[in-house]
Amino acid sequence: MDWYDYIFLGAAVAQLLSLINTYRNYRYALTKEQRRPIAYASNTILVVPCKGLDDNFQRNIESFYALDFEPYSLWFVVEDESDPAHAELQRIRETLEAKTQAKEVRIRVAGLTRSCSQKLHNLLYCYRRVPKETEVIAFADSDICVHPFWLSRLIWPLRKARIGVSTGYRWFVPIRNNFASLALSAMNARVALLLGNTRFSQAWGGSMAIRTEIFRNIGLERIWQTALSDDLSLSYAVRKARLKIAFVPSCLVASYVSTNWRDLIEFTRRQFLITRVCTPLTWSFGLLAHLLSVLGLWGAIACSIRAAVTEVSESLPGPAISHLHFTQAIVVFLLLCQVWQAVLRQRLIWQLMPQERTRMNRTKWADLVGFWLWSLLMLGGILLSAVGRTIRWRGVRYRLVSPIETVVLDERPIRDSKARGLFDEATP
Repeated sequence: MDWYDYIFLGAAVAQLLSLINTYRNYRYALTKEQRRPIAYASNTILVVPCKGLDDNFQRNIESFYALDFEPYSLWFVVEDESDPAHAELQRIRETLEAKTQAKEVRIRVAGLTRSCSQKLHNLLYCYRRVPKETEVIAFADSDICVHPFWLSRLIWPLRKARIGVSTGYRWFVPIRNNFASLALSAMNARVALLLGNTRFSQAWGGSMAIRTEIFRNIGLERIWQTALSDDLSLSYAVRKARLKIAFVPSCLVASYVSTNWRDLIEFTRRQFLITRVCTPLTWSFGLLAHLLSVLGLWGAIACSIRAAVTEVSESLPGPAISHLHFTQAIVVFLLLCQVWQAVLRQRLIWQLMPQERTRMNRTKWADLVGFWLWSLLMLGGILLSAVGRTIRWRGVRYRLVSPIETVVLDERPIRDSKARGLFDEATP
């Protein structure tokens, strides 16, 4: 065997392990979805930071008013009253406040950040005003749309003392089916099925909940004062306290999206760059896994073509034929594994979000047919994130010094009332 054949074998083993992990998470998600949690009463505050008007902003915000949960307080928080989200939040509150089960709805103004991300500054502003009797704080992003039972299911795992934080995740649902939007949805789906009943799961800040006592005991207020990422820093603190992160499959939420290639590339680099700084081992593992996947598949295809050409040109049986069969087997095996992973992803979301099936029909086929392309794009995003430490997020430029230290460089005011909140200004 040549040296590169060992790379192909390594890629095949890694792909098999990835498929097994995907299947285990798929089964876990379906099993959890079939269970219906009983009512878990808790004095809960739901905090939703807002900046600019995300795609489907009104529909997203209205979904927080329609939660089937008692009692809960609903707090929205913005940086400044000049933010177009502030006026829209007030308008929606006037319309829906009398119809919601929330015992109170507040719109808070946090002011400018000085030492952490604006999102964390907003969240800390709310945390410092949480009443002492509050048992649970839940967090949601303004670019998601939740179902009525989302909050009750999100906080259900917190009844167990060993659970530090419970979390859902997003599923990008394209508003328009252009290629960049389909690519984003398909790539994000690959990440979503990495989550399950494993120690590798991470909290996601757009859909998570934590007991107030744990928030205080793990020193999250101190950590967030200089950090950039809410979820990665929280995940780190929870694990350091030897608590678990509970992934709740039924809290996978729709995030409606419309993007272009420039924004997609910027968003992908930013996500992986934050991961590189905050959790370098996770980033390194992702880089290695994607390198093996891409090099294994395309290297085996190239070697298979070369072996076939050698066989034809020399017209002799022997090592070329043997190597041709080997590389062909590797190619078929890798393709079958990756196709089956795409099938599992799409079957899962078909079960968890039946209301979005029509919108996601093209996304399904984009994933099933273009799985090989999304691996290339994700590897490109990881490689781009290997350089630099500066990002722009929600109109503000930051320099990431360490997982818990961030420098605010400048701010770009929001002038467009339709400023999109995901790509030029996305939430990690």
